[in-house]
Parts: sequence; structure tokens; C-alpha cells
Amino acid sequence: MRDTAVKTLRENGQLEAKRAKGGVPESVWETYSAFANTNGGLIILGAEESPEGEVEYVGVPNPEQLVKKFWDGVHNPSKVSANILTDDSITIEAINDCDIIRIQVPRANRHLKPIYIGSNREKGTYRRDGEGDYRCSSEEIIAMIRDNGISYYCNMASPYYLDEEALKYI
Repeated sequence: MRDTAVKTLRENGQLEAKRAKGGVPESVWETYSAFANTNGGLIILGAEESPEGEVEYVGVPNPEQLVKKFWDGVHNPSKVSANILTDDSITIEAINDCDIIRIQVPRANRHLKPIYIGSNREKGTYRRDGEGDYRCSSEEIIAMIRDNGISYYCNMASPYYLDEEALKYI
């Protein structure tokens, strides 16, 4: 075991380690969506899970540039449906001579759910279960919409715009 391992940290329902040596990993957006739609969590860029399940810090080159690219992504509506982060949600830290990036993703306000990636809510909504990010089913997405207190269909100008699938849930 390298001295950069943290024996007490393991990936779980609220912690995800991402190596991020080549830039912002695409999988970070699934984790962002999953954490936002469940109980929130911490993404560490510049860390990876060892075969023993321990989180090891490996560092990232140019952390400031990586943070900028992450902010660009989270503010891009074609990347994610909503930015729920604040300025203090992302920090750069030096641990064992490694620069890492900590991204604290809060649980999204119910009025903003579901948080999804890309432009397709059906294919881009994730939830966190254990150590994994899983695509939400149609039923889970509908439940989030129902529970957000704002009817998705109330903004429609006319009931003629509702398809048969939508009418099932009204």
C-alpha cells in the first residue's frame, strides 16, 4: 500500500473517487446527477479506489484548469440540467504532495429534480445506490417530477399537447 492511501476512506453512497489525469472525466456528470438526485456526496478528482477498496490520492496536473473546465461544464445546459453548486462547493487541496479537487455536491432541492445530464431527461437521470451511479427508470423520474411540487404538465398551453403516456400520470 502506498502512503497516499487513506485507510478510512472508501467509496460509498456519498463518496466517489475519480482519477482525472486526462481532464474532467465524462463519468463525473453521472455521479453529479446521482448525488444531486439522492443524498448528495463528495467527488474527489485526483483519487482512485485501490484493489483493496481504499481511496488513494494520485493527484491531478493543473488543478486550477481542471476546476475551470468543471465549472464550464456545470454551467452548460447541454451538459447538465442545473448547477446546484456554490462557489465554496469546489476546493483544491494538497495532500501528500498531490493536488486534489474536492467537489461537494448537495442534495438538489426537490423543485429542481430531476437533475440530469445531456438533453434527454429519460436517459440522463441518475441515482446513487451504494458505490454506483444507476440510470433512473421512467417511474423514478416521474416520481421526482411528481414530488417536486411543480407539475411538469401544468405549463402546457393546452391538453391537446399531452401524449397518451403523459395522460396516465395526471
